[in-house]
Amino acid sequence: MPFRQRYTGLIDKYRDRLPVHDDTRLISLGEGNTPLIRLSNIPRELGKDVDIYVKYEGLNPTGSFKDRGMTMAVTKAVEEGSKAVICASTGNTSASAAAYAARAGITAFVLIPEGKIALGKLAQAMIHGAVVLQIRGNFDEGMQLVKDVGENTPVTIVNSINPFRLQGQKTAAFEIVEELERAPDFHCLPVGNAGNITAHWMGYSEYFEHGIVNTRPTMVGYQASGAAPFLRGEMVDNPDTVATAIRIGHPQSWDKAWKVREESDGWFDECTDEEILAAQKLLTEKEGIFCEPASATSLAGAMRDIKSGKIPEGSVVVCTLTGHGLKDPDTAISQCTEGVTTIDAELGPVREAIVSNLS
Repeated sequence: MPFRQRYTGLIDKYRDRLPVHDDTRLISLGEGNTPLIRLSNIPRELGKDVDIYVKYEGLNPTGSFKDRGMTMAVTKAVEEGSKAVICASTGNTSASAAAYAARAGITAFVLIPEGKIALGKLAQAMIHGAVVLQIRGNFDEGMQLVKDVGENTPVTIVNSINPFRLQGQKTAAFEIVEELERAPDFHCLPVGNAGNITAHWMGYSEYFEHGIVNTRPTMVGYQASGAAPFLRGEMVDNPDTVATAIRIGHPQSWDKAWKVREESDGWFDECTDEEILAAQKLLTEKEGIFCEPASATSLAGAMRDIKSGKIPEGSVVVCTLTGHGLKDPDTAISQCTEGVTTIDAELGPVREAIVSNLS
């Protein structure tokens, strides 16, 4: 029987659509090729005739969509002779930068806000050997420091202001089109720094312009209410939300994201922390898919807009789940009303516990 060719990462797969050369050394961990999962139980609960798919980016190598951009950013940094990369991060970018820098054999410097990063993400940055600088400030202050340092220090910035990051991230749209054999009607994403919604639109537009699809989706970005500059119409200086990955008040892709909204006839909206956590729990309990809180923002917003009819029946909807739930286990456990039951290691108590939960 013929064997399928081994998957070696998104740059290799989409080489002709990315800014690399034949002799470019690719820094890859096999990122991309994440599952597009059709939800079966939640749409029934909504009572609406819609197809909802989730793009489970939490199954990338370091557990978030950041790997799509980081493989490109670090590949180009190495190609240009850089010996170190730097980023500001609420967690996922630092984990990804640390892993790809380790793979490349270069140094990663990461600036994180003190006390504002989920431990799962901090553990990743540390174990991969990054130089972790914890600042007494928030992400936005860290981002400004990174830009200031980048002006006169021989390090490559790998935040989403690095254009190669968006080039890598656009490949998620390619994968969605290839699986659906069309573009979705609506694509819903969590929005923090706003690079991802921008990158997806780049991908859809590229396939549209090359005649691979005949339509492009309406792009919808959802923010946490405590960190919603796109809803306020101005930057937010002290953002606060349980969804740490989007706790950003000064998005670096501000102008680009507004352009995406206009070109796609889309919109921005906000979700409360309560809505976000409820969507995270619903997704795990009804569909078996565990994402981090920020990821659930896309589903929380989509469900509300489906219920109201803003997203009409008959639509094909894709929600990006940006990161895995194990990134923030403490928040997940805090939502569980049923604790762990301790019993004797004997048949009677075990059987009794099982029967009582079946009744």
